[in-house]
Amino acid sequence: MAQSQKNMSRMLAAFDAAAVDFSRLSPHLWDRVAHGTVEVSRPQLGEWVLDACCGDGASAIPAARLVGPSGRVDAVDLSSPLVDAVTRSGAELSQLSAHHADVTAWTGLHNRIDGEDGGRPYDLVQSVLGIFFFPDMAAGTEHLISLLRPGGRVALTIWRRGSMAEVGNRLAAAAAQVRGEPAPGHREPHLVERIGNVRAYDLWLGQRGLRDTRVVKHDLAVSLTAEIAWLLVIGSGFRSTLQGLVEAQVAAVRDEYLGALDRDGITEVDATTLVGTGLR
Repeated sequence: MAQSQKNMSRMLAAFDAAAVDFSRLSPHLWDRVAHGTVEVSRPQLGEWVLDACCGDGASAIPAARLVGPSGRVDAVDLSSPLVDAVTRSGAELSQLSAHHADVTAWTGLHNRIDGEDGGRPYDLVQSVLGIFFFPDMAAGTEHLISLLRPGGRVALTIWRRGSMAEVGNRLAAAAAQVRGEPAPGHREPHLVERIGNVRAYDLWLGQRGLRDTRVVKHDLAVSLTAEIAWLLVIGSGFRSTLQGLVEAQVAAVRDEYLGALDRDGITEVDATTLVGTGLR
């Protein structure tokens, strides 16, 4: 668990640093992934929604528009710069509230109206590409489920196994070369990779205590120009690969990474996701 916490701190630093570029990447990736999620989660007028690991609001803001002034969306993220971006982008939506907090410890007590204590359970919990960053993915997901009313629903989006591999593999190799380290070798797959297909993810969600589970595959490919290929690095968690490098080394990684994509004829990246749903 200590290593998981260390990895989470490393990723948080990366997302804090990536905040501006994260929003620049949004039209190419984050907004499109979020749109696929909200099409499945279908927030309804008057519902109370928790958007966990909200990023810059790509799914929280559309959800807030759908629930309307009679509903509520709590958008929660550990990255202060990204939470600030949600607050700015959703300033006109009184039903949207952005919070800088650890959603794995979120109690829902912030969802108050007119200063009243307490609140109410959520009708919907959604999270776009967030749950696999939890130090304990299973326990964190179960906590999110516990915040639902009986019969409430979740929509939890993860990468399909192999998505973003064209970028990740070449970036890792480029960074290792610049650092003078051996090329990345075999590693034990993360849980999200082990369950990164429709059947395995559906089974995993059922093991979290959900019923009527269903997994929807959202096919997505992102066309790569040099600018977008680099945005995928500096505007995402991939930015952690650059931590500790000086400016000249970052430039060297960029040149090697973009050169590898060009040499290998990579003109688009698979960004397919799996949207897992179920009822509490």
